[in-house]
Amino acid sequence: MLPRVSGLFFLFKASLAFTSPTEPLEERAAGTATVVLPSATILGNVKNNVESFGGIPYAEAPEGQLRLRPPKRLERSLGVFDGTGPAGACPQMVSSTESTNFIFDLLGSIANLPFVQEATGQSEDCLTITVARPEGTKAGAKLPVLYWIFGGGFQLGWSSMYDGTSLVNYGVEIGQPFVFVAVNYRVAGFGFMPGKEIQDDGAGNVGLLDQRMGLEWVADNIATFGGDPDKVTIWGESAGAISVLNQMALFDGNITYKAKPLFRGAIMNSGGVIPSDPLDSKKGQAIYDQVAKTAGCAGKADSLNCLRQLDYTKFLNAVTSVPGILSYNSLALSYLPRPDGRTLTASPDSLVHQGKYAAVPMIIGNQEDEGALFSLFQANLTSNDKLADYLQKYYFNSATKAQLTELIGTYNNGLGAVIEGSPFRSGIFNEIFPGFKKRAALLGDLVFTLSRRLFLLVATGINGDVPSWAYMASYNQGTPILGTFHGSDLIQVFFGIKDNYAARSIRSYYLNFVTSLDPNIGANGKYPNWPQWKNGHKLIQFFADKAAVINDDFRADSFEWIANNIGSLKF
Repeated sequence: MLPRVSGLFFLFKASLAFTSPTEPLEERAAGTATVVLPSATILGNVKNNVESFGGIPYAEAPEGQLRLRPPKRLERSLGVFDGTGPAGACPQMVSSTESTNFIFDLLGSIANLPFVQEATGQSEDCLTITVARPEGTKAGAKLPVLYWIFGGGFQLGWSSMYDGTSLVNYGVEIGQPFVFVAVNYRVAGFGFMPGKEIQDDGAGNVGLLDQRMGLEWVADNIATFGGDPDKVTIWGESAGAISVLNQMALFDGNITYKAKPLFRGAIMNSGGVIPSDPLDSKKGQAIYDQVAKTAGCAGKADSLNCLRQLDYTKFLNAVTSVPGILSYNSLALSYLPRPDGRTLTASPDSLVHQGKYAAVPMIIGNQEDEGALFSLFQANLTSNDKLADYLQKYYFNSATKAQLTELIGTYNNGLGAVIEGSPFRSGIFNEIFPGFKKRAALLGDLVFTLSRRLFLLVATGINGDVPSWAYMASYNQGTPILGTFHGSDLIQVFFGIKDNYAARSIRSYYLNFVTSLDPNIGANGKYPNWPQWKNGHKLIQFFADKAAVINDDFRADSFEWIANNIGSLKF
């Protein structure tokens, strides 16, 4: 059963990632729309009552000597730009090319073949913005703006995977029209390369700087599309949600551009604060060294310049030679935002504690079974001792084995761990190999669920007057092995594929928030009042056919341990 489940997930992601961008215009759209910017005339398509403008460049192609550098703002004229098709992707790390698993090694190698890259529109010339708006929207309409940052473990993903048409039409349906914007940013080693060489060059976290420059493009241009640059909400899922928090913490919380804030609200689905070691830490340096070795740049007088001079395919193969997210390493990510002293001046958890982040109204929450998907790849971890070794070696080098053993003990042993593990509320079922459900509960809490609670506790203590709302999604309860798994909100909420109570209520709350910074304003009494988290530490829990308010106090022993040991839990 295990290979089938993980294989289905991979195929789902791959089917999204390898959608051809070459569909003829006559099959994509019923007509065209035009927006005239100071630097370009943008052509878009009109389909299903939505006008879409795809792949508008906001920065120069980050290749050659611009590779592994902060984005360079596009200042030249584009003339007449054809935005009738979807945006191409930045280079993807589908799987490691050095995996110990033959299947994943093969998939990674195939994904990096030049003809596959070309057929899927992948290139380094990828820093673009896509805009979608209700049909007939004119310049000056001042609609609120929803700025989408995709997820994918900082390893894969691009803006065209997420068509905003359904969301835009839903906004019109409920009387909350808005402009949808999706940003392309560099992923994997193209956007998040660690190492002392990168830090010394001032080239850390360039993927976050891509996202930031995209926000600056919105500030400069979105009014012409009918959006209001003073009413921007940033929204992301998984790595996108982590990116949202990082945008709040970037430059110690400075979000001003031309004397105005770049955004006024934030939504984080399955992600938030990820404590992390510095860019030049032992863990980060090991990634850089592996990339340089694979590239043939190790030992060079200037290995970073060597990496910049590589041809595209050789650099891609080097970047993807380190462990990927769908591997034994799982959530011990090779590539992620790390403190570099300049963009992120410290670990995000430390910046929040110091109040060095932009405190804006926010929604943050989780899928109930965040860790289940990522616990499929370690069937050998059948004892607490082995699990403690695994966490120390791959995740938390600063923690002692005794500390981690104590944490694991908060999740019970024997049959108790099975009954209470993830997928939660599934009793004795779904324990596909010994230790799976305990590990799924633990990883989900460490990276997503209980870290979210700790973030809210600190944030409301420092900025108690800034409202926040929290949720738990349980609408896929009963799904074998995975439960309400990480990423299931993309299907339910973003795409609205299941037109049920959960999809409609969450979308309504979100669009109310985008419009008024309060998820309850605009719901017209149709859905339950969603209390602010600070008022009793309450969550709203979404099921497929209902929603209920619950206390955010589950797994208190595990939460207390995490809160007391957060300094040892850096990725």
